[in-house]
Amino acid sequence: MKRTKNKSKAQHLKTFVKHEWSNLGLIAFVLLLGLTIIPGNVNADESTHPTDAEKRATTLMVSAMTNELVDYGSLPTSGERQAPRKVSVTTTAYSSDIWQTDSTPFITASGTTVRHGVLAANFLPIGTKVKIPALYGDQLFVVEDRMNARYWQRMDIWMATSEEAKTFGVQKLEIEIYE
Repeated sequence: MKRTKNKSKAQHLKTFVKHEWSNLGLIAFVLLLGLTIIPGNVNADESTHPTDAEKRATTLMVSAMTNELVDYGSLPTSGERQAPRKVSVTTTAYSSDIWQTDSTPFITASGTTVRHGVLAANFLPIGTKVKIPALYGDQLFVVEDRMNARYWQRMDIWMATSEEAKTFGVQKLEIEIYE
């Protein structure tokens, strides 16, 4: 009978080790990790303090993460420059009437809201800046909308009312393109 008891204790120990090995390994890992992370002595001297440049960099990172604006001074102005391209374009006007647009008359093809200064054109990339000196002098317009596909070499200026758009009519205008 003695052997049976010893045998069952041995079997019990084998089963325990077999099933609990992963837990024992995890405990050993945590103990070793704790010994390597927790230092014995911590000495603070000048070499452990951040420099002024490191403090500034940390401040800028925190400002960027919290979306704060930081004044970096003023940027130089580019001054007046020649337009890279001048083109004569048939120009019309449109308003936010549903019969002139799609089912979202106040939203442009680029996803912005219509307003003064918005152009629709298919021959220029979205975001292209354009001046129309004959009518608007140095005011910049931005291509943010598209026209019907059948109007390729044409441009549409957004206006607040359909009466303004009708009064504008169809005009051949020279434009300056700033891409």
